[in-house]
Amino acid sequence: MTTTGASDTAVLGGGCFWCTEAVYLEVRGVVKVTSGYTGGQQPEPTYEQVCSGETGHAEVIRVEFDPAQIGYRELLEIFFTIHDPTTLNRQGNDVGTQYRSVIYYLSPEQEATARQVIAEMAHVWDAPIVTELSPAQPFYQAEDYHQNYFAQHPLQGYCAFVVAPKVAKFRKTYTKYLK
Repeated sequence: MTTTGASDTAVLGGGCFWCTEAVYLEVRGVVKVTSGYTGGQQPEPTYEQVCSGETGHAEVIRVEFDPAQIGYRELLEIFFTIHDPTTLNRQGNDVGTQYRSVIYYLSPEQEATARQVIAEMAHVWDAPIVTELSPAQPFYQAEDYHQNYFAQHPLQGYCAFVVAPKVAKFRKTYTKYLK
């Protein structure tokens, strides 16, 4: 992999972070993906606290990427393909504000790009897009056992029936972005 040495960061919440992490780990130009929590009031939340829905945090991934290989816009296009941005506070059977569709922007340029992509995606989906767009907030890395979860547990029920189809859809739809 050729890199320029420069990197940028995106913070995305598309429901369960195991799903989004598994996809972005396969994207060409992505240097690192970290599962975590952001958008809530409680400092240093635990998984159990976030799952309670009382901290206000969302399950998110922090994606470090090489903009010479893949752009922020392309990362967002993938994002809108691998989750349902039309369901408020849920993805499939995962229900609660911690599973909301959300983009946390780190610059005015990211905000403008996200607004443009959301507007474009409104013509793709049959229902209104409910993806939240918010300025970045403190990011708290999830516990170690959540990192690279799908690769470590591919046969676990949730991984086999929920994560694997999303990864397969990404591989089929975005062959040009595969590592």
